[in-house]
Amino acid sequence: MDTQGGRNIDPADQWVLDPQTGEYRLRLDAGDVPPPSVPQQGGRRARREEQQQTDPDRRGARRGRAATPRKAKRSTKRKALLWTAGTLGFVLVAGGSGAYLLYRHLDGNITTVDIGTAGDKGGGSGGALNILVIGTDSRAGLDGKYGDSDNVGHADTTILFHVAKDRSHATAMSIPRDMVTGIPDCPTKQKDGSTKVIPGTPQEKFAPRFNESLGQIGRDPGCTMRTVTELTGLPVDHFILVDFEAVKTLSTAVGGVPICLTHAIHDTDSKGEGSHLNLPPGPHTVQGEQALAFVRTRHSLKNGSDLDRIDLQKQFLGSMIRQMKSGDTLTDPQKLYKLTNAATKSLTVDTGIGGVGKLTDLAKDLSRVDAEHIAFTTLPVKDNPAEVGYHATVVMDETKAPQLFTAIKNDVSLTEVKKKPKTGDSKLRGVKADPSEVSVLIYNGGGPQGAAQLTLKWLQNTKGVIHSTNGGNASSGKQDRTTLDYAPDQADQARALAAIMGLPASALRPGKSDAGNGADMILTLGRDFQAPGTPITAADEAPIDIPKATADKKECVG
Repeated sequence: MDTQGGRNIDPADQWVLDPQTGEYRLRLDAGDVPPPSVPQQGGRRARREEQQQTDPDRRGARRGRAATPRKAKRSTKRKALLWTAGTLGFVLVAGGSGAYLLYRHLDGNITTVDIGTAGDKGGGSGGALNILVIGTDSRAGLDGKYGDSDNVGHADTTILFHVAKDRSHATAMSIPRDMVTGIPDCPTKQKDGSTKVIPGTPQEKFAPRFNESLGQIGRDPGCTMRTVTELTGLPVDHFILVDFEAVKTLSTAVGGVPICLTHAIHDTDSKGEGSHLNLPPGPHTVQGEQALAFVRTRHSLKNGSDLDRIDLQKQFLGSMIRQMKSGDTLTDPQKLYKLTNAATKSLTVDTGIGGVGKLTDLAKDLSRVDAEHIAFTTLPVKDNPAEVGYHATVVMDETKAPQLFTAIKNDVSLTEVKKKPKTGDSKLRGVKADPSEVSVLIYNGGGPQGAAQLTLKWLQNTKGVIHSTNGGNASSGKQDRTTLDYAPDQADQARALAAIMGLPASALRPGKSDAGNGADMILTLGRDFQAPGTPITAADEAPIDIPKATADKKECVG
């Protein structure tokens, strides 16, 4: 509650919609101080309109009818949406009417961090966008209410939100906090303007965990961005970070978030870090403390793991998006103010999108994505083989994860992929040579270390491709995609090797080789190559075995 003139006033009631202008202004009651004036624009026309607004009888007489109040003008910015995230949920921030004072007020709410060379300082408009939404588990200022109040705040919940260049679809990929991965060196901006490099931590059997990319030894959100880029090969343009309070205030501001449980949740964890959520099976609407408890719950779930909790968070995020898309929040001035005020107070962003104007532009851009084409998935992981018994940590699935990264990098939708007929490409149709007749020189041009030699042994010992040779590392350097160059008279060999290796038609390049007079075809293993026997996904196809959900579907979890 704010206080003005000795009275308690709801913050939402300080701003009212002026029916004459269609813009927000501070409520001016007796004893209140008028807001700073904004210079009038437009010369005589502006003065004439002002005179008409102050003399309604004259205005009505001129039009030949009784004066009636004008309807408030619709603002195009009122429908702007911005995808962000709470400690466990996306947030939709709606732009206001554009009033100067409202913008100034909301601008003052937003906290920014200079992440230096990490990210895109230009706002990323016009191309594909990768936004890292981070929910921190910091308990600072919460008086031990949710556990350790000295927690510096790690990357407790992290989602890479990829938006396609044409805004036709988006992919929200959750990154498990307990995944063991290396953390790179990270230059961080200090308060005095200097730059301090936080040393990285190489990956070992049990550490570090991904969540240590934030908070630990002074790491800022830029360090988490750098970690994601090194892990996935995907550039990250911006970050948006929020804390526990964000979920409470934002879920309340939208009137609650509908969720559905297949099983009862009764979290009785006694360590002080549990959610203490107690809900029976079936549909519920959660907000405030209960919403926060829902997205924090994991101890009472099937496996009691962070991966189970991610499933709850996906449902919460999709439901939040549906709630905002279908509700009246964007057209109700009071609800709109409460939401924007709560959201901007909860945000910490990079300087590239710092400010209400930049966030509103970004919001309007991202709002073009339909809920049915927003896919939620999780970075593929598997139990950490270094642990015995209870697996507290996971590691990246080296076979499945790169396929998802490739799909995201190539703007492939996980929700609407047009499958190409397997027999529809002439490169893969026709006679195939016997494996013993295939002659190929293998180079490693971006695959795992030793990939060329491993492939050689696999082809010779298990597939009968006896005329294969290890060419070592490709002199041309690393390439993203695996390629097979062959001469026109080697098409039958190329088709045979493509079938054996699981290569897509796009990998075959006829006429690109000097092969002739018995020369070998040239197979160059790119970054998309994982291991011998693992098929390579085409650049325009989505992985078929990646679990996903969409924002428009109402599903029960738990």
